[in-house]
Amino acid sequence: MFDNTLEYGILGMARSGIAAARLIKDLGGKVFLSELRGSEQVKDAGELQQQFDCEFGGHTDRLYHCDRWIVSPGIPLDSPIILAGKKRNIPMISEIELGYQVKAQDSKIIAVTGSNGKSTVASLIDHLLKNNGYRSILAGNIGAAFCSFPIHKPGYDFIVLEISSFQLDLIDTFRPNVAVLLNITPDHMNRYAGFNDYINSKFRIFENQRPEDTAVICLDSEQVAERQNRIPARLRRYSLHLKAPDCDAWMQEGEIRLGIRHRLPVKDLKIMGPHNYANVMAALLAADALTNDIANLIDAARAFMPLTHRLEFVADINGVLFFNDSKATNTDSVRSALLSFDKPIRIIMGGSDKGEDFSVLTELLKQKTKKVYVTGDTAPQMEKLWKDQMDLEHVPDFEDCIRKAWQDSQTGDIVVLSPACASFDRFRNFEHRGDVFKSIVEKMANEV
Repeated sequence: MFDNTLEYGILGMARSGIAAARLIKDLGGKVFLSELRGSEQVKDAGELQQQFDCEFGGHTDRLYHCDRWIVSPGIPLDSPIILAGKKRNIPMISEIELGYQVKAQDSKIIAVTGSNGKSTVASLIDHLLKNNGYRSILAGNIGAAFCSFPIHKPGYDFIVLEISSFQLDLIDTFRPNVAVLLNITPDHMNRYAGFNDYINSKFRIFENQRPEDTAVICLDSEQVAERQNRIPARLRRYSLHLKAPDCDAWMQEGEIRLGIRHRLPVKDLKIMGPHNYANVMAALLAADALTNDIANLIDAARAFMPLTHRLEFVADINGVLFFNDSKATNTDSVRSALLSFDKPIRIIMGGSDKGEDFSVLTELLKQKTKKVYVTGDTAPQMEKLWKDQMDLEHVPDFEDCIRKAWQDSQTGDIVVLSPACASFDRFRNFEHRGDVFKSIVEKMANEV
């Protein structure tokens, strides 16, 4: 557990690393920050140097004098500095683990992970709780870092955490009261030795749970369903395809059913698509596990708005609808987007490669698209894979690609940016890519 007599080495001066350093300092501990980037690349580097003992431009032997390391999620566990630390038996944890070790005991944790849908479900849970009068914070892989809040002080009823596999890789005692695993599909294969390693990383969210805790799982995810017996907590299951008694929440006749008595017509929701109906089920089961207030939670769910960059409606230009799904950085997210529309769409795909097998989308793209437009680093790979199987065009420039989709469109068409790839070939992150897409669409709208 946390010990303020020890010196903590913080690897990485991004959001979570700096939050961890400030919290440790507030608790009377000693920290040393180490950053691979030069000081000119780190925001507020001068201020950090005044507050902490720091080094920039590389990790030196000074780190080895620290008692424990807190490793930022962006640092691969097979990087030279991590391997060197392991060789010296230096204990390593994530910022999520640190937060858990110091949080006030009266705050309950609801943790959400999965390959897709984490941000939507975590945000929805936080929305449900706040709208029913609970003091809740949303943190982790979304918004502010866990340790950026005064979590060591009483005052929060619930802490809702979105957690990535990278953050779960370095937990130790982390035990959420409610753990939600939405789905597991191949992702981040550039960071894991194989798919099983990625699966095991996701399942660590249940590792320290006990029978009195709750695990919310989706039975539609094969990798989750077939491993559910590994989970020590009591299970609450949901599905788009199965029904009671196998599930606690399911779809039936256009409604989300929660047990026998409670129903939520999907037409009442402001978020679209079957994947989002599954997200609503997960959020309601998670929030209800600690509040036992399902009727009021359902009322709050009706008012939840979709998050940006997730099938976000952008504009209607002369009857052509544009949607921004920049957060779709893997094939499963694109599958969800394709299934969210009743008619074939024009889809813009491509970006930086994460080692995914794009061929799993072939048949669905043939069924659900009018035309595929590819751009970015993976465009040649996609073009080679699909050019003889569907209407496809490779347009290297991002703006030209968007404009080409628009030029080809007729009234009633739908154009969706849903890349199936990361964004780092051209953009800072998926948010930047989505914002650029929206600005280009808005510019086109003003040209009409």
